[in-house]
Amino acid sequence: MLRDAGVQIAPSTYYASKKRAPSRRAVTDAETIKEIERVHGENYGVYGVRKVYAQLGREGGVDGRHVARCTVARLMRQAGLRGVSRLRAPRTTVRAKGPDSRPDLVKRRFTASAPHRLWVADITYVRTFSGWVYAAFVLDVFSRRVVGWQLSRNLYKELAIDALNMAIWTRRRAGADLVKLVHHSDRGSQYVSVKYTEALGEVEAVASVGSAGDSYDNAMAEAFNSLFKAELIRNRGPWTGQSDLELAVAEYLDWYNHRRLHGEIGLVPPAEYEAAWAADQTDSHDARQPAGA
Repeated sequence: MLRDAGVQIAPSTYYASKKRAPSRRAVTDAETIKEIERVHGENYGVYGVRKVYAQLGREGGVDGRHVARCTVARLMRQAGLRGVSRLRAPRTTVRAKGPDSRPDLVKRRFTASAPHRLWVADITYVRTFSGWVYAAFVLDVFSRRVVGWQLSRNLYKELAIDALNMAIWTRRRAGADLVKLVHHSDRGSQYVSVKYTEALGEVEAVASVGSAGDSYDNAMAEAFNSLFKAELIRNRGPWTGQSDLELAVAEYLDWYNHRRLHGEIGLVPPAEYEAAWAADQTDSHDARQPAGA
């Protein structure tokens, strides 16, 4: 076939190439692809080049060998691997009737100097074979950690309240003081209910809301909903109903909080980011203590 194509090649050259051992690059590429596929698969198949490269770096490379980012990109293309893409979904917010005097204390500045200073909350939905299932989440802005969540077959106020109570219980169980907490949400009816306000008041948290009809005023919560839809719902669906979805969400959030690399906090998991902050606070406190104290 080579001769017919006009390629002049000696028979000895052809047979030598058939017997030749794989090159060093071919061998290392095969080893690296295997590790790339493992990292990609262990992380819901959602990581793109940046996070696969970062995770391999956190693990010390492949067999102790550093892998360049361009190599990761080349081998992911070769293996047909890519990160998940996010698409916008319809909103589920039903604005409460009547006036709402609560201020917007965030003003689209989704930053916090420490944990338990600013939470954001929102609700999204999932289509299942047995009908719609709604999901409420509460995130700590400092670390992007999901501290509370709940699923329900309806949009009653209890859905948001249960997610909030879980967040409060989770943080208090870890010894957190929530007195300085600002809780930010949209103007949905679930978040202006008397019970929700009372739950915030019990921990002396301050309520904050964005303007009506503007998703940018609660952008961080909206961004997480988009991520949740892309990485779990569309990536692992379709879903039978609330029961199988609850198990999947619990597993996803455990991965999200403890193993998923987050680009906005230096490509580390939220729990690790908080632990590093806590360790730094302890070191700083010890450094301020007089000798022998």
